[in-house]
Amino acid sequence: MKTVLIPGGAGYIGSHTVRALADAGFNCVVYDNLSEGHREAVKDFELIEGDLLDFEKLTQVFKSRKIDGVVHFAAFALVGVSMKDPLAYYRNNVIGTHNLLTTMVNTEVKNIVFSSTCAVYGDVKNVPINESFLAEPCNPYGETKLAVERMLKWCDAAHNIKYVCPRYFNAAGAMSDGSIGEDHKLETHLIPLVYRAILKNETLSVFGNDYQTRDGSCIRDYIHVCDLADAHVKALKFLLDGGSSMSVNLGTEYGASVFEIIKAAEQASGMVVNYTVAPRRAGDPPILVADTSLAKEKLGWNAVRGLKEIMADAWQWHKNHPKGYGG
Repeated sequence: MKTVLIPGGAGYIGSHTVRALADAGFNCVVYDNLSEGHREAVKDFELIEGDLLDFEKLTQVFKSRKIDGVVHFAAFALVGVSMKDPLAYYRNNVIGTHNLLTTMVNTEVKNIVFSSTCAVYGDVKNVPINESFLAEPCNPYGETKLAVERMLKWCDAAHNIKYVCPRYFNAAGAMSDGSIGEDHKLETHLIPLVYRAILKNETLSVFGNDYQTRDGSCIRDYIHVCDLADAHVKALKFLLDGGSSMSVNLGTEYGASVFEIIKAAEQASGMVVNYTVAPRRAGDPPILVADTSLAKEKLGWNAVRGLKEIMADAWQWHKNHPKGYGG
């Protein structure tokens, strides 16, 4: 049985990927400082509480195990916060990954799947977005992810570390059995905010209704978190089978608007979403939708869960965990 180290594995996407890796026959070791992750989300797996900035502890973990690959989720991921505190994002996302890669070089671990983002593309003018688009991030979050992708390129050239960087769009949904789901300390994602408005009888803010889209609201490519998890498993297997390094988009190739998400939430919950239209937010592109041809070709992966399943699974989680893991 091959052993995988999963930094950030107690987080939202990480915990779902840990389940998928275990189901695929991997031995999973989660490494997480629990600043955003939840112990309960990985309660059935080995959890080492640690930080990528702790080089000594990281080294001990690698030297005490035969690690066959790394699936790396341990990054800060809030665009707005990154604009206010870019140095924190460079310290955690770039320096932390530098420590991780240095340890991999020192212990001769050669395979890593790095959780990247469509934010590396910046403010694109055309959709769907494919990997040939120029990467021009417009915030420190996207910049730090791109910096790591570039660092990986040179680690491949110098040390033969092979990587896949899944650049994904809007992760959403939850495990269908309701056991784990989305719980962020600072919630910025639309679907949890829509369900919070329902459960707490709050009013949701829709930022802009005058975009050049089919209903005036922004359109995003929402991908089920379990589809993302499956993609990470396929990416790791691809590397272990001798695959070459690459960055690859993950999405559904179909966008849903804010108003369509609200309608879908009402259908899933049987309840009404109260909302008000607020001014546009600076930097919000009208449409972001992925071209996933490369993922289909190289990884044999395709998103199989649609918006209806995303909304139903997310509702199941939020309804049963109105206070997240702490409730």
